[in-house]
Amino acid sequence: MTGSLAATPAVTPVPARRRYDPSLLGLAAALVAAALVLGLARPESYLVNAVGQLAALAILAVSLDLVWGYLGILSLGHGLFFAIGGYVCAMHLSAHAYAVTGAAPDVMQFMGWTSLPFYWTGMTSAPYALVLGIALAVLVALVFGWASFRSRVNGVYFSIISQALVYVAMLLMFRNDTGFGGNNGMTGFTLLFGQPMGAPGTVLALTIVTILALAAVLIGCGRLVASGIGRQMLACRDDETRLRTLGYGTTALKLKIWCLSAAIAALAGILYVPQVGIINPRVLSPDLSLEIAVWVAIGGLGRLSGAVIGAILVNALKFWLTSAMPEAWPFILSGLVLLVVLVLPNGLLDLGRLKPTWLRRGMPR
Repeated sequence: MTGSLAATPAVTPVPARRRYDPSLLGLAAALVAAALVLGLARPESYLVNAVGQLAALAILAVSLDLVWGYLGILSLGHGLFFAIGGYVCAMHLSAHAYAVTGAAPDVMQFMGWTSLPFYWTGMTSAPYALVLGIALAVLVALVFGWASFRSRVNGVYFSIISQALVYVAMLLMFRNDTGFGGNNGMTGFTLLFGQPMGAPGTVLALTIVTILALAAVLIGCGRLVASGIGRQMLACRDDETRLRTLGYGTTALKLKIWCLSAAIAALAGILYVPQVGIINPRVLSPDLSLEIAVWVAIGGLGRLSGAVIGAILVNALKFWLTSAMPEAWPFILSGLVLLVVLVLPNGLLDLGRLKPTWLRRGMPR
């Protein structure tokens, strides 16, 4: 599977003269409209929460498409950056509730702490936690990316190493002495900015913020890939050696975009954890990182809007199947991978080409 997904299919880049991909602008506008509708209609909290989770996962998909679709770098370890943001957010939620209510959070009771450790200092501040979560993800990406790109590790080798990295992180976080709740992780969050986590207003506000964050990420990344840097990214993806021969610093280019991608993935984790109410080492499972690649491949590589659509469609299907037929989901996911690899190498972009091809094959000459 790794080898198949690592082969980047041919994609149609956004024309250089366009500032934005029209479909990207349309999707961003639709997201803003959806946030407005949710704010006015105020549907049931469980539905609002599901929409918020889908939006956070779509941000995660965009982060991978930025490096895979436009740089040709398939990361099978993006779950690590997602988890870093999520764990820092969980620390903030636990510390904030402890400071407000005085009740020891679940992680303190499980770990047998009488007070929070020194590395939780400042975690009661939401801005500090936001900056810290993104900064830590960028720092890890910087170290790993510098070591890999400087050594010119590319293709399937980079994918394997990134998957090994997230697996090592998962094993580390399962240990209780790591200090993050071990196998139990962190849960039992009660307050968000002083408001009850489960209150309909809190759930709605968090979902709207997540949708607007997705729209902002889309616009920002769309502006980036339509710029001169975006054209360098495509050139690096298609022929890095030639670009390097022309005098461009491909290592620095890849490292910058790689770190930006990690920051976006961490933001997705920060927005996701308050909506699911738990984080544990299973979020670092290689399965999640593989699923992210499937979302992007189904939506269509090199199309940020496709990554969003792929993530929403696949996860909406997963939400439904895991409640209706939980045992069927692994087989459905495997079928989707085969469908992309064998029939839709450009994801949903190929759907428009399938019917005319079948018709031409069936028509007599």
